[in-house]
Amino acid sequence: MGKISMAYIHEGEWPPGSVDIHIVKKSLRKAVFAAILLLPFACIFLSFKEISATIILWRMLLSGQFVILLLLLWNSVHKESVIIMPAFGVQLETHYASGRIIRRFIPAGEILKPVLLECVTPVTCYWSLSLLVRGKEELVLVFKELRPQMKMLLPVWKALCASMENKESPVTCGEGEGG
Repeated sequence: MGKISMAYIHEGEWPPGSVDIHIVKKSLRKAVFAAILLLPFACIFLSFKEISATIILWRMLLSGQFVILLLLLWNSVHKESVIIMPAFGVQLETHYASGRIIRRFIPAGEILKPVLLECVTPVTCYWSLSLLVRGKEELVLVFKELRPQMKMLLPVWKALCASMENKESPVTCGEGEGG
């Protein structure tokens, strides 16, 4: 599978210190292009009037691939965003291609610290941004589905650290951490 192209958008603060929005978007162009390429082949095999075992197998194969591709498109994550409200907390949003949106809100008083982690698996290595939350045994992932690059995670981490410093938390973020 090819590299997924992502874009980072910082919608700034308005008025200063009130709301800070960070968005990571994934391009769905390649998947849509694959669906468009697969559709004519499926139509050709469905239009044959002669019925043979080979044509039936091709119909089933292409129809199944088309359905799987559509399901993957329907359930794929289009964008994830972090809305930082220093006085209230952090809202994490996951937007799906189907239009469904899942929102999670974490109150500012429960956030102990934002953490940048390097995740290593047998197959890959990537960076992850998580929140250390009071009362939770596990870290809360900021970007649950998408894996943005470090250059996209760093400004979000810095904004989260700045919001933690504004609430006068005893735990602060150091510049030397996470990198």
